[in-house]
Amino acid sequence: MNTTTLKTPVPTRPSSAQYDAFHTARARTDLVARMYAAAMGADYPSEIDASSSCDWPLLGLITSRLSMRPGQLLVDAGCGTGGIGLWLARALALRLDGFDLSPVAVTQATARRPHFLGNNTTRATFRVADLQNTSLPTSAAHGIVCIDALGRAKDRDQAVAELARVLAPGGRLVMTRSLRRDAIPTWAEQAEAAGLILEHVDERRSEPGMWERLYRLWITHADELRRELGDAPARSMLAEAEQMLPALPGRRAVLLTLRRPATAHDQAVPADRMATPDRHGGRHTPDERTPQ
Repeated sequence: MNTTTLKTPVPTRPSSAQYDAFHTARARTDLVARMYAAAMGADYPSEIDASSSCDWPLLGLITSRLSMRPGQLLVDAGCGTGGIGLWLARALALRLDGFDLSPVAVTQATARRPHFLGNNTTRATFRVADLQNTSLPTSAAHGIVCIDALGRAKDRDQAVAELARVLAPGGRLVMTRSLRRDAIPTWAEQAEAAGLILEHVDERRSEPGMWERLYRLWITHADELRRELGDAPARSMLAEAEQMLPALPGRRAVLLTLRRPATAHDQAVPADRMATPDRHGGRHTPDERTPQ
């Protein structure tokens, strides 16, 4: 497929049925996992087996930024098959509530609990819910992680506000964002509108290159994807690769840490930012989406 002739369109948001089909197909074969492993190299966390940009450096950074204590509640928003949240729950001795659009992913995540938590499976629950309507109690979570999931929300401001509602005072929302170079960053404004403080902006400079390697693997092995996964999931993945490849050279990827003030006197301070050569980004960019 020729990606050089394509304009950069606004990607469509996959439906829950499309995610169900993808997760069902992926469970039948290790082909997709092998492609992620090839794209990430030594940074691929095979145990997590996530369909996202989550690698070992990101896991370490998330662990540090959450600053959670044993026994506290972590919410994995857009959890997929649960690997990220379960790994964090085990590593930090946390309780976990994960939710996702896909009932198939939720079923698979539930089945993975014994691998990470042994007999303590009641520490983790998974259910079907939406980023804009989590059905979680107000101030219930001590920490929230949202990895490559915000792009599936119809209204990202509303989704961030909903996650902020769920966050307990002093708790942190750690989320990935992907931005384009010709837009103005609005992270602080979005955080403030949701009652949060932008605490850290961590650059993920290797993320666009990982997606480029993965997408090119998908295109190169298109026939194998169709044979192993079936036509519909393969077609969705290949369409994503064709849409996203032209945007990757101008892509900026970050991890944001947003904190809910502990008290009314908890004042915002300038966000800690890793060095970056220029300011670029945006709140509603067409390349900020949820890859397969």
